[in-house]
Amino acid sequence: MSKQQVDKLTKAEEDIMQYIWDMGRCTVSEIIDQMPGEKPPHSSISSIVRILEKKGFVDHKAYGRTYEYFPIVTKDEYTKKSLGKLINDYFEGSVTSLVSFLVKEKEVDKEELERILKQSNHNN
Repeated sequence: MSKQQVDKLTKAEEDIMQYIWDMGRCTVSEIIDQMPGEKPPHSSISSIVRILEKKGFVDHKAYGRTYEYFPIVTKDEYTKKSLGKLINDYFEGSVTSLVSFLVKEKEVDKEELERILKQSNHNN
C-alpha cells in the first residue's frame, strides 16, 4: 500500500489496530484476550479486523479456519500521515503553529521543548 493512500481510521479501528501493532501477528481471539474489562463479542472485533483488511492496514494468513492477522501499514507510517493531516487541517501546514499551540495550551513547557530539541539534535 502506498503511504499516500493510508486512510483515516475510526476510533474503534484505531483501538484494534493498536493491539495488532503491539502483537505483530495475532488472531481475533488473542486481540480480545488483551482487552481490559468486559470482553466484546468475537463477531464485533472480527468485523473491525475485516474492515482494517479492506482498508489495507492488515492482511492475514489462514491456518485452516483460523486467521492470523498482521499489520501491513506500520504504526510510524500511520502516525506520520495522521500528524501531517492534523497539521494541514488545523495549523495551516505549519509545524511552528502546532508547537506554538502546544506551548500556549501548556501541553509543553519551555524546558521540555528545549529537552526535545536537544534530544532530536543528538539523534541526528
